[in-house]
Amino acid sequence: MIIEIKQALVGLLSGDGVRAQFLRYALTGVAITAFQIAIYWGLAGPLAVDVQLANFAGYIAAVVSGYVLHGRISFAGHGERDKPMARAFRFMAVSLLSYALNAFWVWGCVTWAHWPVWTPIPLMVFVTPALVFVLNRQWVFR
Repeated sequence: MIIEIKQALVGLLSGDGVRAQFLRYALTGVAITAFQIAIYWGLAGPLAVDVQLANFAGYIAAVVSGYVLHGRISFAGHGERDKPMARAFRFMAVSLLSYALNAFWVWGCVTWAHWPVWTPIPLMVFVTPALVFVLNRQWVFR
């Protein structure tokens, strides 16, 4: 039974089709997003660091880990690998867009609406990564 489950998981996660890439992206992205949110929440919550500064610190950690992990795991075998500088530039452009979007969520929820510091987290977890997946697959790791 365990061997069959393992084989089924390997089958789902292997390959360079959209479904396999999305599943790998989701699993890798959960780890990266959890890392980013832990930094944001740890700084903005208990340490009372400014929410935008906390968001930026989380973003920097996510960009570094995201470029390596998504390139090696999520989009392994997808697209060309012969222009690493162009790919790095595209990745930075998408990551800056994701940072701006998350900064908007933080501003809108915490600064403008005066909601608790945790309220932008669901948007950071579900909305931003969905947009970034499409851009990464179609433009960055093409």
